[in-house]
Amino acid sequence: MSAYSPIGPVVGIVGAGQLARMSQPPAIALGVELRVLAGNRDESAARVIVDTRVGDYRDLDDLRDFAKGCDVVTFDHEHVPTEHIRALAASGHIVRPGADALVHAQDKAVMRERLSAIDVPCPAWARVSSADDVARFAGEHGWPVVLKAVRGGYDGRGVWVCRTPEEVAEAFASGAELMAEAFVPFERELAVLVARSPHGQGVSYPVVETVQENGICVEVLAPAPDLDPEEAAQAQRIGLRIAEELGVTGLLAVEMFKTARGLVVNELAMRPHNSGHWTIEGATTSQFEQHLRAVLDLPLGSPKMTAQVVVMANLLGGDEPDLFKRYEHVLAHDPGIKLHFYGKQVRPGRKIGHVTALGSNLDEVRARARHAVVYLTTGEYT
Repeated sequence: MSAYSPIGPVVGIVGAGQLARMSQPPAIALGVELRVLAGNRDESAARVIVDTRVGDYRDLDDLRDFAKGCDVVTFDHEHVPTEHIRALAASGHIVRPGADALVHAQDKAVMRERLSAIDVPCPAWARVSSADDVARFAGEHGWPVVLKAVRGGYDGRGVWVCRTPEEVAEAFASGAELMAEAFVPFERELAVLVARSPHGQGVSYPVVETVQENGICVEVLAPAPDLDPEEAAQAQRIGLRIAEELGVTGLLAVEMFKTARGLVVNELAMRPHNSGHWTIEGATTSQFEQHLRAVLDLPLGSPKMTAQVVVMANLLGGDEPDLFKRYEHVLAHDPGIKLHFYGKQVRPGRKIGHVTALGSNLDEVRARARHAVVYLTTGEYT
């Protein structure tokens, strides 16, 4: 590799997916140099970031080599072994978020234990190692029981909603360490994105509603429609409190259930998050710029919305491998629509991009985003 001399602070991102890729434009504006650790040069961010290093995030030597010369190391996924993150920090590298915080996004049982200890509303839960454990849990909390892989699950993977004892076997057949949660009869799903810097400055974006299909987020509505202002403020307070209690540096996404009895925290992520992609056009400071500011301990930017309503719709792969030929219709039909493609090979059900629409009327904005997604994936009009 030829010599490469950065001229600004270097932020190393472990992982080269779409989150690292979408961090490049704000990095350019901030004068920040990005370095990514990719498994191969075909990955999403590796296609657009000059300083790409190829290595294995599970290999401590690769991580150490990657971190040399970085002003700070951060992540676009939660899968780096916790002990490796601790070793990097012990070697003098600045890692944000640190291992003590990030473990709560890596290990769902650790997360539940900590959130319960600080009185954050969570579902009833327990560690389980057998079908008998699950049956005892169901005897106390009822069926269905939600079984989750303690580590590694995402986008509906590693989650089993078991309505009968017979369905439990499939989860244990996965070989994953499991925990059980009581099923939450929710009205809708919400998410709040907050940022916290090392010296303790915190900001919260507006609460959004996320729409899920088959465990995958397909749509985000900002702000969450018809949400009581006090409940929205409560969700933001919960997010900021978790960030402070866990010592988060960078972004924290808190996924929640809205129930008849109030808010219940479901999942955490400590990085830019799918529920925040709308902020690229829809907020004064995008989540990607905000994360860079936070991990570099720069003053945080305004999370204020740039429009009354913003709708982000995920673009999932279908049977058409080449979507570029469909751009013309979408862009001509709606010059205000914004398209983001992740540089990934198209596969059915895979997140390959998203579209964002802004406006003042939710039904209208939602229809515009839906039209773009449906046409790009199917070639059909809505």
